[in-house]
Amino acid sequence: MKEKLWTKEFMIVSTINFIITLIFFLLMVTIASYAKTEYGASTSTAGLVSSIFIIGSLIGRLGAGGIISDVGTKKTLWACLLFFSVTSILYFLAFNISLLLVNRLLQGIAVGIAGTATGTIIAQILPKTRKGEGIGYYSLSAILATAIGPFIGILLMKFENGFQWIFALSVTLSIVCLIIYATVKIDVQINKSNVSQEEKGSLLSKFIEPKAVPISLIALLIGFSYSGVMSFLSFYAEEINLVSAASYFFLVYAIVIIFSRPFTGKLMDTRGANIVTYPCLVIFAVGMFLFSQATAGWMLLVAAAFIGLGYGNFNSIAQTVAVKVTPPHRFGLATSTYFILYDIGLGVGPFLLGFIVPNTGYRPIFVSMIVVILCCIPLYHWLHGRKDKELLQAS
Repeated sequence: MKEKLWTKEFMIVSTINFIITLIFFLLMVTIASYAKTEYGASTSTAGLVSSIFIIGSLIGRLGAGGIISDVGTKKTLWACLLFFSVTSILYFLAFNISLLLVNRLLQGIAVGIAGTATGTIIAQILPKTRKGEGIGYYSLSAILATAIGPFIGILLMKFENGFQWIFALSVTLSIVCLIIYATVKIDVQINKSNVSQEEKGSLLSKFIEPKAVPISLIALLIGFSYSGVMSFLSFYAEEINLVSAASYFFLVYAIVIIFSRPFTGKLMDTRGANIVTYPCLVIFAVGMFLFSQATAGWMLLVAAAFIGLGYGNFNSIAQTVAVKVTPPHRFGLATSTYFILYDIGLGVGPFLLGFIVPNTGYRPIFVSMIVVILCCIPLYHWLHGRKDKELLQAS
C-alpha cells in the first residue's frame, strides 16, 4: 500500500507556492508597462522595475538557509507571508519610481525566502517512497502559476484602472495565503545529522550546493533566454499589432505544460534526463524562432505551444536533476542553488535587453536568444548530459 501523498499539509503548502508564484508573474509581465504609463519611465528603467523583484528574490534565497536553520520553517514562512502581504498593499502607496523600486526589491526578498521555506517543508513532509512523484507535483504548482499569472495580468490590463485591479488582486491573494496557512500545523526542522565536518566548515556550502551548480548554470542561460518573452510580451505585441492573440499566449503555454508534464516526468524517471532535455532545448529554439517572426495571431500561439513544451518542461526536468545529483540532507540547498542561478537569468535579462531594444527593436532581440538556446545544447552535454546515464543507473 502506497504512503499517502495528498495530505492536507502537502496541498496547502503547494497552494501557497502556487499563489505566491502567480502573483510574482502577474506583476512581472505588467509592472514594466505600469512604470512607463504611470511614471514615464524609460524602457531600461521599466525593465529594472520588473527585474529588481528577482534580484530581491536572489538576496532572499541566499539568506534563506541560515534563517530557516535558526528560526525554523514554520516561523520563517509565517513572517514571509505577512511581509509579502504588507508589500502587496504598498503598491498603492508607491507614489514615485524610487518607492516602486524599493517595494519591488523588498517583495522579492520575501518571495525568495518563502519559496525556499515551502520547498523545505515539502521535502520534509513527503514520504520517502514518493518523494520524486511529490516533488514533481509540487513543482507543477509553480509552472502553472508562471502561465496563469501573466494571462490574468494581461487580461486585467485591458480593464479601466487595470493596474489597480492587479494590485487589489495581489493583496487579496496574499491574505488568502495567510488564512489557509493558519489551518495547518507545520513545524519541520532541517535534518543536520548527516552534515559532514567539511560541509560545516565551508562558507560556500552554507549558501549553495556545488553539485547542483552545473545544471543550474544551464537554467540561468535558459531563464535569460525566456526573460524577454516574459517581460516584453505586451510591448512586442503592440509593436506587431497582435495584442489580442498575446492575451492568450500564456494560456496556450499552460495547457501544453499540463498535458505534457506527466509524460515527460515519467520518461525521465525511466530513461533519464537526456531523452527529454535535448528535444526540449531544440523545441524551445523553434518556439523562439516562431515568436520572433510572428506576423499573425496563429503564429504567436503556435510559438506559445512550442515554448511551453520546450522551456516549460526543461525547467521541471532541470530542477529534478539538481535534486537527484545531491545528497538528501542537502535538498533544500540544491533547490535554493537552482533558483538562485535561474533567478539571475530571469532578473538580468529584462534589464540588459532593455538597453538594447531602443536601438534594435524586439525581433532581433528574440532572434539572438535562439543562438543562446542552441549553445545550451553542447553546454548541457558537457556539464551533465554525458554523465546522466550514471545518475540513472545509481537511482
